[in-house]
Amino acid sequence: MNELKIKRAYQPAEESDGMRILVDRLWPRGVSRERARLDRWAKEITPTPALRNWFGHQQELFEEFSWKYRQELSENPAAEAFARDIAAELKTRNVTLVYAAKSETCNHALILRDWLLETMHGKAADESNDAAD
Repeated sequence: MNELKIKRAYQPAEESDGMRILVDRLWPRGVSRERARLDRWAKEITPTPALRNWFGHQQELFEEFSWKYRQELSENPAAEAFARDIAAELKTRNVTLVYAAKSETCNHALILRDWLLETMHGKAADESNDAAD
């Protein structure tokens, strides 16, 4: 079974990362394209600049930020297409969401990963229910 992982842009790329996707709107400071070894840059599914600026990576706002970002994802047509792409990639290899935030416990990549897993799981359940009908 292939995994959906998250990893800081400042950590070395590894073969086990599989497909590497930058999920930040801004390029990570001080990281060259060669070092990043990215397969895709998915700006279209990142938090809006207004939401990102409001949050400012403040731990006390993380819960509310999570709710607001999930709302943005649910209203973003590009997010559903992104989830389909990730599901297809996971059939053949790991996928790693790459982000630049300093905190490994307070960042949008965590929320995006969980949202993708929930979305893909929900779609799989819907498809198996359709097949049973």
